[in-house]
Amino acid sequence: MRLRRSLAVAVAVAVTTPVALFTAAPALAAGAPAAQTQNQPTYAELKKAAADAQKAYEKALAAKEEGQEKVKATLEALDSDTHPLKAATITADKAAGEAADTETAAEKAVRDAEAAVEAAQGETEKAEAEKALETAEADLAKAVEAKEKADAAAEAARTALDDARVAAVREYSVLKKALDDALAAKEAAEEALGTAEECVRETGLTSLAVGLPAEVVAGTTVDFTLRVTNGTERTLTVDPLAFVHVDGERGGEKSRLAVEWSNGSGWHALNGDEPEHIAHIDTMAPGERSDVKLRMTVAPDAASADAFALFAADASSAYRPCVLGPMKRYDFELLPAGSDPGPVDDADPGQTGKDDDQRPATAGPGTTPQGGAAGQPVTTARTTPTTPTTRTAGTGTYGTTAATATTGGTLAQTGTSPALAPLGAASAVAVALGAGAVLAARRRMTADR
Repeated sequence: MRLRRSLAVAVAVAVTTPVALFTAAPALAAGAPAAQTQNQPTYAELKKAAADAQKAYEKALAAKEEGQEKVKATLEALDSDTHPLKAATITADKAAGEAADTETAAEKAVRDAEAAVEAAQGETEKAEAEKALETAEADLAKAVEAKEKADAAAEAARTALDDARVAAVREYSVLKKALDDALAAKEAAEEALGTAEECVRETGLTSLAVGLPAEVVAGTTVDFTLRVTNGTERTLTVDPLAFVHVDGERGGEKSRLAVEWSNGSGWHALNGDEPEHIAHIDTMAPGERSDVKLRMTVAPDAASADAFALFAADASSAYRPCVLGPMKRYDFELLPAGSDPGPVDDADPGQTGKDDDQRPATAGPGTTPQGGAAGQPVTTARTTPTTPTTRTAGTGTYGTTAATATTGGTLAQTGTSPALAPLGAASAVAVALGAGAVLAARRRMTADR
């Protein structure tokens, strides 16, 4: 009875596993419109399906192992002379053998009676021989009938024993098939979940530095804005990524730059040693944008130096836990105190890079500081700015607002346009911050979420 329950559970699990749910997941891709994704399984559904498939596989495996022991014990029992079916077979075979011996003896008696009839002398002796022959023939007929019945009983007993063996093996075969089906479902679920967990690039998720000057004088503070826009067709959870660094500064040493950001509830300092996520945006609908205020103060004794800022947007959606917006790098110069640079343009992003979906790692347990080891200088590759733009005075308004047709200014339009190609600093970032940790921290961020 226990085996039958295990069999029923294993078969039900294998039959009801939603394989279609798993195979639908690879259809999800970055930039897929909401109309296409709404009929697709969410990441939470895929994760639950994978967990359920794992449990189903474990149950099917346990049922198969239990069934294997059960069929082994059943077959051993059926081979024992004390088992009722085997005992019945032995008894029936013995009876069939005895019936065969009786039939053989009856056949010999008939032959002997026939010989006696032929050898009889006189009428009286012949009559007695013929009567004996009739009796022998009658006994033979009974022996033949008895042997047929005994043979049939022996065949039935052997068939019952064989059927029991086949039934035991068949139950095990069903359990093994259920395990194979559960394994296939588990692998499909894991593949679908793995596909969903792969980081994808979303060009419509843009980050734009507004008001960051191309030159900054030592001892001064400048305000600028990081504008993040969800130009996709999906609702996202967004974590802007920011990093501002002076070329040549070693990890852990006091930086000549102090950068802070505000989400409307006070100012928070960037640590300056590695990129970090700031101003978490829990829900960002398609077309919405959010402005994060930043301010950068240059130490009064700072000498001339090259510096750069990296900005991007990390995100997740109901369908993908890791969505990467294009990274932008802005190069700017530090000028000695008292310098008069005159009118200063905004810093421009560098050229597009083919690996701009990569991200430097943020701080976390076991994370190696930029430069590869503590105390190592950070090296960067400076990119050539594209067409200059005129610096604007406004820093934007903090908050999440819908980007409508009435939104004015080229900056808002640029923020929502997927045509803004990602900016080419990924190879320099990999050198500056450690190529081995490019994606690890961003995946940790999505896992923690």
